[in-house]
Parts: sequence; structure tokens; C-alpha cells
Amino acid sequence: MSEKIYSRIASTGSFLPEKIVSNDELAAKLAERGVETSDEWIRTRTGIEQRYFAEGAGSTTAMAFEAAKRALENGGFTPDEIDLIIVATTTPDSVFPSTACQVQALLQASSAGAFDIQAVCSGFVYALSIADSMIRAGSAERVLVIGSESLSRVLDWDDRTTCVLFGDGAGAAVLEKSSEPGILATELKADGTRGVHVLAADSHIDNGK
Repeated sequence: MSEKIYSRIASTGSFLPEKIVSNDELAAKLAERGVETSDEWIRTRTGIEQRYFAEGAGSTTAMAFEAAKRALENGGFTPDEIDLIIVATTTPDSVFPSTACQVQALLQASSAGAFDIQAVCSGFVYALSIADSMIRAGSAERVLVIGSESLSRVLDWDDRTTCVLFGDGAGAAVLEKSSEPGILATELKADGTRGVHVLAADSHIDNGK
């Protein structure tokens, strides 16, 4: 009887940009646009006190790279030990090459496959599930999973109900083959019929800074 294959999270890493924006600072910026909010309004409804904003071009890739480096260092892994890189992002710096391929190049993980997925807030969980499935299937032994978003680039700064919620940052995890259960199970679901509820009536991109 063949040994059952599982996957486990062997190490993690994260990265946040330097720019911190408090609720008071955000409220002042929004007031210039005629949007009323306050630290009290945000905290009592969300618990959020501050967020981090990336600056400059290439932020999604740069943050993904930094988080990936930390995950590898924390686990004692080298880039050539990674079989696959999956990046979950809704805010890639370019349509192609993928963010994952750009991270692969920066890490010099030349033996790793690389691709992006887009599932917005649930993206990292989807990527983790894909990595787990590929390890269990025997297609990879070690997978680097990254979630990276520069949401400050695409927020609607005239919509108080959403623009106060999001910031920028990245997180990464190295999954590896294991003889004992690490990730026990995943179940992915979606409801595309409700997509209209997450679309702004007048969608636009404005850095809002």
C-alpha cells in the first residue's frame, strides 16, 4: 500500500510598505474630495485604526518578492528547492508577464513553474488549495504561495463604505510534502450571481493620494 501524501505549511513570511495612513489622515484626505468620515466612524464599524499604502510602480511584485524571500529564509529554503510559485493578486503590475513569473526571476528560482490566480479576497485560500492539491497529486513537493495586493491603486475614493477598508501588503507561505496531515481539507465555492453587488456604479481608478 502506497504512503498517503499530504501537504503542510513549512514556513511563512509577510511584508508591509513603509507608508502608514491613520484613520485621521485618511479622513482628512477624503474631506478634500467631499467624502465625510472620521476615526470614530471607521473604528466603530471595522476595528481598523490604520492601513499601509505602497508607493511607486511595481509595488505588487516588489511586495510579493519581499514576502517570498522572508518565507524562504524563515524555513531555511533556497529558491532552487521550490517546484512551483503561485501568486494570488487582483492588482498585478502587468497583464503579462505574470506576477509569479516576475517573482520567480527576482528569486532566481529557475526550476519553478509560476502562474497567477485572481479570486480577490479569497485568492490566497484558492492558491493554497491549488498548491495542496498539486502536492497531494505528486506534481510538486514544495510550493511557494503568495498573496500580494496594491488595492490603494484601484479603490473608489468617493465610496466611504469601501475605501476605508483596504490597504496594501503581501504574505507568503511555503507548502511542502508531508507524511502527516497539515492542511486537512479545503472546499472552494463561489456565487457568481451576486457579482453585481461588488461592482461600483461608476467604476474608476484614482490613486487618491
